[in-house]
Amino acid sequence: MDERVPWNAGKKVGTKRPLTQKQIWAVRFFLDRESRLRDRAQFDLAIDSKLRGCDLVKIKIDGLVAGSEMRRRATVVQQKTHRPVQFELTGDVRTSLWSWLERRGGTIDDYTFPSRIDRNGHLSTRKYARLVDEWVTAIGLRRKEFGTHSLRRTKASMIYKATGNLRAIQIRLGHSKIENTVRYLGVDVEDALQLAERTEIRP
Repeated sequence: MDERVPWNAGKKVGTKRPLTQKQIWAVRFFLDRESRLRDRAQFDLAIDSKLRGCDLVKIKIDGLVAGSEMRRRATVVQQKTHRPVQFELTGDVRTSLWSWLERRGGTIDDYTFPSRIDRNGHLSTRKYARLVDEWVTAIGLRRKEFGTHSLRRTKASMIYKATGNLRAIQIRLGHSKIENTVRYLGVDVEDALQLAERTEIRP
């Protein structure tokens, strides 16, 4: 029986704010300046994939690479729901991932982000959370307001603001119910009314 205590046990964990476009570029600039190739790849993948930390750290190389090229789309079976979720890998993200994998080496059966304690294991979710704290603190943000779910919510929030398409975001986040997506994004009644007003049913 696994009796490990969750990293956030006993802590007050509230809704974490998504990053803005400006903040994304600030984090990328910091990581590039510090030559943190692994962190840049992990940050980029977190934004694009919209995955929970427990799923992100377990991605293996073969899930991102097909032959000698990076995949443009990847699929992960979520630990929480046991359902597959597909996500896109945009150009800049594929570039940073490829740069990291060239340095990382290994085989397609290896984890993309290995543990530094156990090279056969993956980076822990606790370590990932600490890394996110470092990244946001480095650009002047308060770590209490941001966390791993900030990265998961960032692109989803951008898609929502641009399209208002909750169903598309539900699919991307792998939520079983759209109500969960509404709560996750913090969509309120006014948002829903404005979206409804902009939707005209034509004969």
